[in-house]
Parts: sequence; structure tokens; C-alpha cells
Amino acid sequence: MNEQERPEGTERRLTARVTGEGQGGGFRYRARGRAVQLGLTGVVSNMPDGSVRLVAEGREPALDGLREYLRGPEAPGVVTGVEESFSPATGEFPDFRAE
Repeated sequence: MNEQERPEGTERRLTARVTGEGQGGGFRYRARGRAVQLGLTGVVSNMPDGSVRLVAEGREPALDGLREYLRGPEAPGVVTGVEESFSPATGEFPDFRAE
């Protein structure tokens, strides 16, 4: 099934790698807070290279809201890049947590 054939309201998975300065200082907890506000489930964690990895599952409008947040002025620190990919949701997350 391609993107045009995906049923409306289908849950998806966003996997993002966020790079920049200051991603360690509260970034995970504020990203988690925004994801919870949007009704998403998933996880956000620091990576050894200093980037942050975020996996979020939910409906497309909520994922779009999180994507906008990650690139917008409200995101903590200075975000210099967001690499993202999408896949079908797996339903493995009962909530959204910061690790």
C-alpha cells in the first residue's frame, strides 16, 4: 500500500534523530511533554553521539504537530537537524517515556 492508499486515521510510527546544541538539557523531557499533549506514545532517548532519538506512534496530525515542535522555536536548545522516517505503527508503547 502506498501513501495515497493509506486509510485515513491509520496510526504511523515516526523515528527521528535530532541534532544540535543543548539537546541533553531538558530536551527529552520537554519533547516527551509535547508528545503526551498530542496523545502520542513512544520513547525519546539520548544517543552516544550527542543526538536524541525519538520514536513516536499515533495519528498523522499529532505526528505532524510533534515534527513542527522539533523544528520550531519552542524546542529546547538549538536544533540544527531532524532526520526522520516513517513506518507502520507497531503498538508496542503503552505511553510516552523519556529514557
